[in-house]
Amino acid sequence: MAVLPYFVFGPSTLMSIIGLIKGPDKTVPTPAEDWRDATVDVVIPALNEENNIPLCLASLARQTIKPKNIILVDDGSTDNTAKFAEHFCKLNGMDLLTIRRSAPIGKTPTIKRQSREFDSDVEFILDADTVLESENYIERTVQELYQAVGIASACGVILPLYDGDRNNLLASPPLRKFLAHEPTASIHPPLGWFDRIQGGITNLYRDALYNFLERFIYRGQMAFFGSITNPIGCAVAYRRKYVKDLFDHYEPLLGDDLTNSEDIFIGFAMINQGYRNIQLNDVFARSVEPEVRRLPKQIYMWSSSFFQCCYYFNDLLMSPFKAIKRYRQRKRIESDKSIQEKRKIQEPYRQAFGAEYTKKFGRPMGWIMLTSLIEKILFPLALLVMILLRWWEALLITVAAESVLSLLAILIISKKYSFESYVPAGGSNKKILRLRSEKGGRLEYLVKGILVIPIRYLSLMFDLYTMFHFAFQLWILRKRDWRK
Repeated sequence: MAVLPYFVFGPSTLMSIIGLIKGPDKTVPTPAEDWRDATVDVVIPALNEENNIPLCLASLARQTIKPKNIILVDDGSTDNTAKFAEHFCKLNGMDLLTIRRSAPIGKTPTIKRQSREFDSDVEFILDADTVLESENYIERTVQELYQAVGIASACGVILPLYDGDRNNLLASPPLRKFLAHEPTASIHPPLGWFDRIQGGITNLYRDALYNFLERFIYRGQMAFFGSITNPIGCAVAYRRKYVKDLFDHYEPLLGDDLTNSEDIFIGFAMINQGYRNIQLNDVFARSVEPEVRRLPKQIYMWSSSFFQCCYYFNDLLMSPFKAIKRYRQRKRIESDKSIQEKRKIQEPYRQAFGAEYTKKFGRPMGWIMLTSLIEKILFPLALLVMILLRWWEALLITVAAESVLSLLAILIISKKYSFESYVPAGGSNKKILRLRSEKGGRLEYLVKGILVIPIRYLSLMFDLYTMFHFAFQLWILRKRDWRK
């Protein structure tokens, strides 16, 4: 997950608003490759996911695109993850390749190895605790991935996985068949009432966060820059060759110690090369969220990875200071008629590729990286200063005003969706799922927004620890073994 602007109307959010007003690049793409010819490998990293892997595979079984390979990478599980996955696929006629490890090595090395060991065009990463709610999730992401050679990754909208979503999948024939043959298997983790309360609090917080981030911030970034900072890594389609080239470049320099979050590192690295990470708003997936007691660790991983990427990709952060040079370069290219005449492939948000270009001219997305870094440092520090100096009135006014603005934004953008089946025109009798907007969504998200305000501010203050810990690791301990 990318960085959420702490104060709703900070500079990075302002750019999202400008993007929504400005609208997207109107260039009609003329893809050089047909997405229908692309081969897809689905890679499922898993560690002790016996309660989730049947749901994950059941959602995969109903996808409109059938992958060339389904690869389960069991990263040292001590439960029945691999056993259940193999039995599920055997019962339902799905070919599964299982890679078992005696001890965990992490998700980043898994993605690297599969990009090298297999030869499909698309490496689709699907976490074992994630369910593809849209039946055409893989199809849509692959389709958009091939709209332009500059697109490196594509993901859909990610939402929390609720118990009701688990139960809805019980209607899936493959899942019913599996559970009938595996009486010891369950799609519900064995949680006590206290754990369920903690999970409910996290789902509440993340649902409101995702709604604001994906329906507003990301949409604005997509319109303005044609990209988001990084894909959401639990259900994402990558161009395999781009991923392989990325690791071939960085492994000699960094080994497997990249950052604490693989999707943030890959996202930054792709933008540094001039590629784009896109998000679609018409396909959905749901992922298991950590219990509230594990939330600080998750926030630390995301935030620290963002700081680490800012350290590695400093040329991106300097992009705003190269905007004039970049503008002049673009105008020179646009005025060169010989270049325009030779250009037969049209691509929205076209950029020159290569890290050397980034070093010289920067990238438009660098504006988001820099403003996000400024917000991530200054906003928590500003609150800390108010607390230390006991400026209680200023603190209260700041929190109240910002909370009102955030709730207003949530109220404006929020909608609740559900899926309905329909038979399309044209003679086909096959039912297809489509999104339907429901009434009452705005009120529901308004209540959620109010309830999560304390958690949001606690996470903001927790990032002070992340910031100082990162600085201590980097400049005092000289430690850079950051790894997921």
